[in-house]
Amino acid sequence: MRTVGTAVLAPAVATGLGLVLQPGRALGAISIYLLAVVVAAAVGGLWSGLVASVLSLLCINFFFTEPLHTLRVTDSEDAVALVAFLVVAAIVGSLVARALEERARAARGERESRLLSYLATKVLSGERLERVLEDFAGSLLGPLHLARCEIRARTGSGTYEIVQSRQHTPPGEERRLPLDVGGEVFGTLVVVRAEGQPAIGREDLRLLEAAARQIAIALERAGLDAQVNMARLDAETNQARAALFSAVTHDLRTPLASIKAAVTSLLEDDAAHDDAQRRDLLQTVLEETDRLNRLLGNLLDLARFEAGALTPSKQPVAMDEILESVLHRLQPRLSGFRVRTVIRDTPEIAADPVQLDQVLTNLLENAARFSPPHGEISIAVSPWKHAVQVRISDQGKGIPPEERERVFEAFYQGDAGGHGSGLGLTIARAIVLAHGGRIRIEGSPTGGVSVVFELPALEGPAGKTGAPDRSGSVEAARGATERGA
Repeated sequence: MRTVGTAVLAPAVATGLGLVLQPGRALGAISIYLLAVVVAAAVGGLWSGLVASVLSLLCINFFFTEPLHTLRVTDSEDAVALVAFLVVAAIVGSLVARALEERARAARGERESRLLSYLATKVLSGERLERVLEDFAGSLLGPLHLARCEIRARTGSGTYEIVQSRQHTPPGEERRLPLDVGGEVFGTLVVVRAEGQPAIGREDLRLLEAAARQIAIALERAGLDAQVNMARLDAETNQARAALFSAVTHDLRTPLASIKAAVTSLLEDDAAHDDAQRRDLLQTVLEETDRLNRLLGNLLDLARFEAGALTPSKQPVAMDEILESVLHRLQPRLSGFRVRTVIRDTPEIAADPVQLDQVLTNLLENAARFSPPHGEISIAVSPWKHAVQVRISDQGKGIPPEERERVFEAFYQGDAGGHGSGLGLTIARAIVLAHGGRIRIEGSPTGGVSVVFELPALEGPAGKTGAPDRSGSVEAARGATERGA
């Protein structure tokens, strides 16, 4: 409709201008008609320019060529001029139309390239698939003059129904395209053209098909990522099971072997043991039994933590009292080290005394495991803002900064090696977090590492212990003191 209207209107306007401005002068009118052909070609395209050229020829012949108001040509020069005008007008109109068409095609191609590049970038962005699909649907509204765009798809990671639309835009033509790649169909792309816009042409359809392929690639990648994550999870689960089996096997066999050796020696009829030897063997049985008990307790606590059942039974407790009890119980284990304590006046905390005892036990045993013989283990208890801070430092090999967070993972022991199931720090962190505190690992000025944890203090007067600052040895620990064993 625009092509026909422009082809007719442009010569008509040129005729009116020619009759007003150049009446009876064909040469002056020709320039006006050439301008009309150029306008018709620019506005309506190639065919509009060609039709305008023919109509302009007829108008020049009828209104400006002798004899006037007829289509007859009596002068051969006029005939040549009219033919030349027709040829020139057709060439000019076609060139103008083609140039404008090429420019429009180049601009459309640039827009399509930017759109496809944007879609490809979104595929590789690593964002959530739902967000990527929303951006896909929204980016198609403007370039394709859509009233609504829908993406309906299903992958291994879930089902997606994305709808993006323009408000107050009535719908028009609807198209549906499959979202398929490599023969696998993931869903459907539904586009609805805005009412009043031209029908979806070949170029628009080509762009939609390219966009549908990009969407299908994004869906395929999401499915592959889900499979990779599942495979990684299975591998990590198997690795954790293998680590659990290896660690538990080692930690169970070692104390059981010691207990069996001690009991076998006691039961031998021909073995002569004095009281000191018999006491040493029984002491070994007791220590290894306690070790087994702690290992099984750690395993049970880990299971409770993973099940979300590690709930502390809180009551007001004093950190220094719990520490003294732990040092007294661990005296045989710490007898080969110098244990230095610094205990300042601290408020009471709301904690489960049994679980807090386990935190201190795990951390001290860990320090003893990685400390050199006759090394120093220092323990500092002090107030910290609205909390009580405990710092346990050793003189071991230390832990690289990049591994200080990983050592809290179950069964992780790092390059430091050593024996043990690797559950002590895991359980300690779980208990500290369950109490609303925090725990971390820092470097120690004397070498080794410092494990620092903080627990919130009780508020109000009841939170004060009134105990004086103390440092040096804890008498209840006897041999496990600053003076050593």
